Amino acid sequence: MKTLILTLLLAGLGTASFAHSGGTDIYGCHYDHRTGIYHCH
Repeated sequence: MKTLILTLLLAGLGTASFAHSGGTDIYGCHYDHRTGIYHCH
């Protein structure tokens, strides 16, 4: 049971690390300063 909980917890942390607020505008979009591309999440 502990292994299952740990696995689910680690899986959730892995996906959360890719999300970011990034200073989004009212549409949920922002400029990527590295590439200069405007994109939405």
